[in-house]
Amino acid sequence: MRDSRSAALSRNDIFQDFLAVDTSEGSEVSGSDEEDLAWTTWFCKLPGNEFLCEVDDYFILDDFNLCGLRHQVPYYDHALDLILDDDSSSHGKMITDEQNELIESSAEILYGLIHARYILTSKGLLSMVNKYDKHEFGRCPRVYCSGQSCLPVALSDVPGASTVKIYCPKCEDIYHPPSNYQGNIDGAYFGTAFPHLFLMYYPSRRPKKVSSQSYVPRVFGFKLHKP
Repeated sequence: MRDSRSAALSRNDIFQDFLAVDTSEGSEVSGSDEEDLAWTTWFCKLPGNEFLCEVDDYFILDDFNLCGLRHQVPYYDHALDLILDDDSSSHGKMITDEQNELIESSAEILYGLIHARYILTSKGLLSMVNKYDKHEFGRCPRVYCSGQSCLPVALSDVPGASTVKIYCPKCEDIYHPPSNYQGNIDGAYFGTAFPHLFLMYYPSRRPKKVSSQSYVPRVFGFKLHKP
């Protein structure tokens, strides 16, 4: 399965371009270092996946946490082995290059669905609050929200239904992520309930409600009347 990850790396031109931009000596990542990364670490470091946190192996190894996912993800067993870097099982048959690509794609979907469950646990919420405090999910573009830190949210819990959006807890509206890369990630990897449960779990992170202040169109100081 480690070979399949190497194949995935070669197809991710975006990731290679991203590495090429950063030419500083301390931030360069060698090919051998990439191969030594755990799959979860490698996947979360891909450009656009900054919203994702690393799910602990213990959570993934608990079958209870994965209940129902087997029927949603093709090549489930192979995908799970890839996520866990487990190459001890061949599942009794050879894997073609075409199947290998499907397994890699399935691993991404499976990890995303596991991630949506993990971030609702106490340890998952802790990982996400660290990102929230660092504004890694972006800031609200609304002027009167004064750069309020946002949280990822989905419009649907169904995989493939919509991409992730960011939710502002001050104006309680949603917006597109600041990066196009981040905007391409599946919203189901976070779920529709995450930001609201997050703010219930961390009430200190809930900002004061935004006032009724809003932009008023004016012409030479005079308010415009609605036609």
